[in-house]
Amino acid sequence: MRVSEKNIMNALDDIVPRDKISGLHISKDNSVLFSILVDPRQGAQMEEMRQNAEQAVLRIKGVKKATVILTAEKQPDQSAQADPHGMNKNPRLKLPIKKIIAVASGKGGVGKSTVAINIAAQMAKTGLKVGLLDADIYGPSVPRLTNLPYKKPDMSDDNKLIPFDAHGMKIMSIGFMVDQDTPMIWRGPMVQSAIYQMLRDVDWGNEQNPLDILVIDMPPGTGDAQLTLAQKIDVDGAIIVSTPQDLAMMDAIKAIEMFRKTDVPILGLVENMSMHICTNCGQEEHIFGHDLQGEAKKRGVSYLGAIPLQKIIRENCDAGKLSDFRAFTDIVDKVLLAF
Repeated sequence: MRVSEKNIMNALDDIVPRDKISGLHISKDNSVLFSILVDPRQGAQMEEMRQNAEQAVLRIKGVKKATVILTAEKQPDQSAQADPHGMNKNPRLKLPIKKIIAVASGKGGVGKSTVAINIAAQMAKTGLKVGLLDADIYGPSVPRLTNLPYKKPDMSDDNKLIPFDAHGMKIMSIGFMVDQDTPMIWRGPMVQSAIYQMLRDVDWGNEQNPLDILVIDMPPGTGDAQLTLAQKIDVDGAIIVSTPQDLAMMDAIKAIEMFRKTDVPILGLVENMSMHICTNCGQEEHIFGHDLQGEAKKRGVSYLGAIPLQKIIRENCDAGKLSDFRAFTDIVDKVLLAF
């Protein structure tokens, strides 16, 4: 049975206005793909509509697969060519936060989120008021790492999202806004807008009671999220996380250069999964390579420390617990000295 465009549009009538549906494509095997045009300022709110639209199309007899993408509605003004993502209308933010630190990596899977949450928690243990923002829109892991529930946060009296509390920190993530198992199928402008909102519309503090430090767990790479931070807030420093593997370090170097080009100071390089110590015999084995410290020196970047590859760290991450290792404390001491 061949699925028609009329079938699709009828199924969406009570969910999406027809003039907001764009790029509808039905393949030969009845796989359906289309975009929903939305105001980028409504990113997280529109995710439920996207999911409902996808499910409505999947219920049509004969549809094999449905993919719905949120994309920014084009603006009619003449500045669109100079501002293709429509972010110029959003002013640079002045937040009630004394210092902002980005924890970044060029490559995914190097343990960046694990490092971010553990150093943020160590900072909180020193008595500082600390917040942790999970800016990884496509792969938010902070809810799991903090063992917080996947539920929408409450709103304050002045219509700001109230961050959750865990390990003495204020926590916010896009993972609290959407279903745990649903992928975020958003284009770049939506990602930028979501990050901007999580900075602007979250109750991080106020002028009388500001945060001391906000740690931002960045997504991997050097794309839209990184550009948003550079353009819209004052980032006081970046911590780069890498494994000793050559491939990971190649991408970490790109992250270093990206922050340098946007005038963000590099606080240093953290070597994660530096070595494995056999639990039976105690032998040290450098599984991913060696000499990241030498590479940091070569690049003119401070070496903040090494975190071993240990089973207990993985178990703690899965259980939403902290890993109270001396290595994290030493890293925090060096970072705070930089300020």
